[in-house]
Amino acid sequence: MKDIIIIGAGTAGLTAAIYGQRAGLSCTVFEKYAPGGQIVNSPSIENYPGMFGVSGYDYSMALFEQAQKLGAEVQFAEVQNVDFSGKVKKVITSAGDFEAKAIIIANGAARRKIGCKGEDSFEGRGVSYCATCDGAFFRGKTVAVVGGGESAFEETEYLSEICDKVYLIHRRDVFNAAKTAVDSVLKKKNVTVLTNSVIEEIKGENAVSSIVLKNRANGSTAEIPLFAVFIAIGLVPENKLFSGVLKLDDYGYIDSGEDCLTDCKGVFAAGDTRKKQLRQLVTAASDGAAAATAAANYIRKNF
Repeated sequence: MKDIIIIGAGTAGLTAAIYGQRAGLSCTVFEKYAPGGQIVNSPSIENYPGMFGVSGYDYSMALFEQAQKLGAEVQFAEVQNVDFSGKVKKVITSAGDFEAKAIIIANGAARRKIGCKGEDSFEGRGVSYCATCDGAFFRGKTVAVVGGGESAFEETEYLSEICDKVYLIHRRDVFNAAKTAVDSVLKKKNVTVLTNSVIEEIKGENAVSSIVLKNRANGSTAEIPLFAVFIAIGLVPENKLFSGVLKLDDYGYIDSGEDCLTDCKGVFAAGDTRKKQLRQLVTAASDGAAAATAAANYIRKNF
């Protein structure tokens, strides 16, 4: 039996493993894909303290190697089921069944995609899901934001300060963002709002160079030259496995605060999987440290 099982090998999960091992506890991390999570595809990181300009891949591998050097075990297997009903927690994976004194869930959340042609092939080369992460790469250029909610307007506001021109594209003519956010963006002289519109294709050679936009009202299409598309239509928490096991909020995120505690003793949530305001590398790392510290305290008191 391990002291801590960590589900997910992104920034939150690997940071939790580092802190858990340094606390003298044995940690096993389960990851079904590759270490690093979504950041692994980023060409350069510029907003993580002390890591300016490093690629997402290099950052992820450094974090992965650090966790392993401290003794953490990483298994590339899919978690298929869990049983948190007893004092000893059980995790059923494609590599077998495992037990632990505490669980840290750090499985992240997937970016919701628009599903158009070119979206996947240009990810990291002009297609981004985070303006605060990648916006600076397109300073002084023309970009587009897709979405009509709070996140889309926040990203448009941010990009309007550093980009020459910003198109805000929304498939409907009604926005879900607060009126104050909408009004602020509509006042921007370098922002053009295109409603009832969807992107049919993202085009380019080595990087994004244009989009093909379709007007849903009249069926017309137009090609717009630009350098980047920021997709802000929400995240999809991958927490179906924990439905009925842990308390989730209305959007499917684990109901856990900055202390990373869940409503199940011995189970903690870190990173994008839990409800939170800011989803960035630095907050994921903070969560990983907090969750591992809380798990260590729990184990010392209960085992």
